[in-house]
Amino acid sequence: MTPPDDLARAVEAVLFAATEPMTAEAIRAHLNDAAGIREALETLQRDYAGRGIELVRRGDRWHFQTAADMAHLLRRDREEPRKLSRAGIETLAIIAYHEPATRAEIEAIRGVQISKGTIDVLMEAGWVRPAGRREVPGRPLLYATTPEFLAHFGLSSRRDLPGIDDLKAAGLLDPVDLAFEQLEVESSVEDD
Repeated sequence: MTPPDDLARAVEAVLFAATEPMTAEAIRAHLNDAAGIREALETLQRDYAGRGIELVRRGDRWHFQTAADMAHLLRRDREEPRKLSRAGIETLAIIAYHEPATRAEIEAIRGVQISKGTIDVLMEAGWVRPAGRREVPGRPLLYATTPEFLAHFGLSSRRDLPGIDDLKAAGLLDPVDLAFEQLEVESSVEDD
C-alpha cells in the first residue's frame, strides 16, 4: 500500500478528530477549499477496507467507525456511575466509623430518619452488608462495610479511614462542625 498523499492525510486527520460525521463540504471548509476531497475520501475508504476501523459514508456524511466484525470486542457491561446522595454518604460514613451499627444507631448519629432505600443503595453498590443482629429486644439488624468498600476507596483496612485531623486538613468538615468544636475548646479553657 502506498502512503497517502498530503490531501488524503489531511482529510483523514479532519475526520479522525471530528466528533460527528462530516459532509465533504464541511471537510473542504477545514482544508481551505481544497479540490479533490471526494477522491481523497474514496481512496481512504479503499485503504481502510478490511481493517479494524473503516471509513464509511452514511447519506452525504463520512466518518470512521469500528469494523462491524470487531464491534463485539468493544462491548462491555458498563455500570452507569450513580452519585450517592448526602444521606447515603453520611450513612456510609457512620457505618464505616461505627460498625457494626443498627439503623437506630445510624439515625441517632445523623439526627434524622433514614429511608430503607438509602441502605439498599449502599448494599446494591456492594459497600455495606448485613452483619448479624444486636442481642437486645427487637434484635435489630447490624450493618458493616465490605471488602468491596475498602477496595473502592483504596483502603487496606478500616484503620486507614481518615481521622478528624485528616478531614480538617482536607477541608472536608462542615464549617458548623468546626464552629462547635471551637466552642467546646473555648468553654473548656474558660472552665479552667
